[in-house]
Amino acid sequence: MSLAYLAQEAASTSDKIKGYGAIGYGLAAIGPGIGVGIVVGKAIEGIARQPELQGTIRTNMFLGIAFTEALALIGLVAGFIF
Repeated sequence: MSLAYLAQEAASTSDKIKGYGAIGYGLAAIGPGIGVGIVVGKAIEGIARQPELQGTIRTNMFLGIAFTEALALIGLVAGFIF
């Protein structure tokens, strides 16, 4: 086997893996989407039950959303790197 043939095979395999990475990230993005939905839903319930804690609940909600979305962004970057 020549070196050029091996390089060509590696390139074609890399393209196939990148395609699967995009599909994998698309499926992995479902998790953070569900997580954000749960966080916001529970925050709305909490505000409805105790309106006087609205500021604290909203702050905690935004922190939860930020941490959940950070996981999605890490997955996106990992898809581009690998």
